[in-house]
Amino acid sequence: MALTDLEPVSRQSTAEFIADRLRDAIMKGALEPGTQLGEAELAAHFQVSRGPLREAMQRLVSEGILHSIRHRGIFVIELTLDDVVDVYRSRSVIERGALEMIFDDGLREDVYRALEPPVIAMKAAAERGDAAAVSDADQLFHQILVESAASPRLVRAARTLLIETRMCLGALQTTYEDIREQAREHDELRAAIRTGTREGVQELLAEHLDDAVQRLRADQRTLSS
Repeated sequence: MALTDLEPVSRQSTAEFIADRLRDAIMKGALEPGTQLGEAELAAHFQVSRGPLREAMQRLVSEGILHSIRHRGIFVIELTLDDVVDVYRSRSVIERGALEMIFDDGLREDVYRALEPPVIAMKAAAERGDAAAVSDADQLFHQILVESAASPRLVRAARTLLIETRMCLGALQTTYEDIREQAREHDELRAAIRTGTREGVQELLAEHLDDAVQRLRADQRTLSS
């Protein structure tokens, strides 16, 4: 009975490891939107059988990061502008909920300190003109913000949205005439979390996320004209 119980735990661990690696590859653009995932190639890459690989891919299908087309295979999702708008609106609900918990639990100073490393990294990357590194730090900032609320459910809800955000941040980078402004926005939000009013911080976060949507919409109109 012990061996029977242990086997699924082992396979689960392997599948979760593969799912994590695939998420990371999708988030960083190594697996681009629309890419088809080949079972044989990935099984050989991870040196595993197809069982845990299929389980890992099905996890990502259920999360909405991959999608399955019957008789064709499994593909990385492609985000439309409407998808991106929905992602940012959903993030606004989740991150504002995280802020409520942070205020209610008296965690403002802790969060202010936790957000210092990504802000420093963002400023340094912006000064050297490294837009990809700015986006990485941007991602980390919002990840830490949600994790600081200490709600596993919020973290799970935010995970897929942050991956989808990272997939579209390549487009967002081009909408900033000066990527130092992206860093300044986050520095201002961090400071407000420490000293601002609850309503003021909520408004600032909502404006920050809505600004990203407006930039993307404007960029889409420019590309279409």
